[in-house]
Amino acid sequence: MGARYSVDVKNVRKIQESINKAIFSGDKNALVGHYAGVIPFRGEKLAMHTDGVGTKVLVADELEKYDTIGIDAIAMNVNDIICIGAKPLAGVDYLAVAKEDEYLITEIMKGLVKGARESGISIVGGETAIMKDVIRGKNRPFDLAFTALGVVKKYITGSAIRKGDVLISLGSSGLHSNGYTLARKVLPMKKWGKKMLVPTKIYVEPVLEMIQKSRVHGLAHITGGAFSKLTRLNKKLGFFIDNPVKPAPIFREIWNSVEDEGHMYRTFNMGTGMVVAAPAKEESSILKIAKKHKVKAQVIGSVIKEKGVYLGDGTRLDYQL
Repeated sequence: MGARYSVDVKNVRKIQESINKAIFSGDKNALVGHYAGVIPFRGEKLAMHTDGVGTKVLVADELEKYDTIGIDAIAMNVNDIICIGAKPLAGVDYLAVAKEDEYLITEIMKGLVKGARESGISIVGGETAIMKDVIRGKNRPFDLAFTALGVVKKYITGSAIRKGDVLISLGSSGLHSNGYTLARKVLPMKKWGKKMLVPTKIYVEPVLEMIQKSRVHGLAHITGGAFSKLTRLNKKLGFFIDNPVKPAPIFREIWNSVEDEGHMYRTFNMGTGMVVAAPAKEESSILKIAKKHKVKAQVIGSVIKEKGVYLGDGTRLDYQL
């Protein structure tokens, strides 16, 4: 075993709770703690979300490969928006660079354009900031964020989840865009760099079809905090994961340097990019749609009466704040 590392996700959650309390206090329109903000507008519900790609930008800079990171920026937003039943429509990007660098900006835009096409959205604007005193790094340092707007087709909050519902995993393409502060410390870049840079999978088309053709009670994008995020869907019930996806080698490599199994499932997606909670009778329909869209899918668990998120061995994954 190598050196042991950990990320204090529980402390991050406490900070998020204090932010939510400050922002949403007294706001009757707010859906606190879910995957996207909701705005009532002329009889419709609009969904909005913003996110970046974290320290994955450092991997792109280390490998000097910048043409896929834009896919991650869009994926992290549209995958969140669809979790409340919204169809992504449009978005704007924010790119901060250290200097005027046409090559860097052009390469990043390639990923943004590809991600937008795959998501079915339009990029309607953005901002490129030159901040040499702030943006520092090895080769062509930058930071990237995106904000997406969508319209709710079928409002899904997780309140419809019932005991006995199945939890269906939609497979990930790798690490996606979370846990890189830890991953960069323990994974040798020469061996794992290309795998670390594989872009986040976009689930817009299959999930929207699932919502349209099947009864979906809840959707969870497995990102920062990993499976502990299932508590966003329903705090009155619990989630039991007794048949997890077999993790890819990159997750196994990180596992050699962290504390325990629970820590891995609280930090990384472990092969599951999205979880669909649905009545058991909808299982075959959802799996069929996933197969149609070439997304690996399997039942990984079920909804239980006891509150919390648990692995099959009883390890609890959610945090009590």
